[in-house]
Amino acid sequence: MLIETPYKVGDNVSFKLTSGEEIIGRLEAEDAKGYTVHKPMVLIAQQTGLGLAPFMFSVSANSKFVLQSNAVSCIAKTEEEISKQYVQSTTGIALS
Repeated sequence: MLIETPYKVGDNVSFKLTSGEEIIGRLEAEDAKGYTVHKPMVLIAQQTGLGLAPFMFSVSANSKFVLQSNAVSCIAKTEEEISKQYVQSTTGIALS
């Protein structure tokens, strides 16, 4: 039987924050204090479906952030199609 870990460092992961926002980013590190995330994007609803927007507009788009553990309701590996959209939004590379 193959046991699969829910997520690991280097994966694109989705966070549900206690504020209700959903954040997607590449997990750089995890410890008791929080999660270090590279290039986080916030999931937004658009007329054509789901979209991604920068998590913060006042900092470099290439920044890393520490999401405090007490601000995160849950974390999971991002679904494949949303993950592809995230990669395209952050790198310009379209995955098939």
